[in-house]
Amino acid sequence: MKEYIVNSLEETRQWAAEFAKTLSAPVVVALHGDLGMGKSEIARKIIQTLRGADTVVPSPTFTIVQSYDGISHFDLYRVEDESELTEIGLEHAMVNDITLIEWPEIAQSMLPKDTIHLYISEYNDGRKIVIK
Repeated sequence: MKEYIVNSLEETRQWAAEFAKTLSAPVVVALHGDLGMGKSEIARKIIQTLRGADTVVPSPTFTIVQSYDGISHFDLYRVEDESELTEIGLEHAMVNDITLIEWPEIAQSMLPKDTIHLYISEYNDGRKIVIK
């Protein structure tokens, strides 16, 4: 387990860029945290670090999944039944891509044992990121 403290959006982006450099497919990164903790911002910076700073990375809240040449970004907030996960390609992505999953709780039974879990929470005026 590792812990990091970030005190601003810029520090969060810097941390995510460094973290991105440690990732190679296939790997699953589960992003845990309440609304507004920075899950989408971390995912965005990981994608931009690996696919180019000019890569447009909208939140997949309504589309549920966005793909970026070997990186799959899922937002499972609106998924109501685990059976939907196969339909949206989660299983395929997890064995082939760098897979970033926001709100991963509904997929818990499907996640590989070596999934990297990021827990993001408030800490003073910033955020604490715990990697398990």
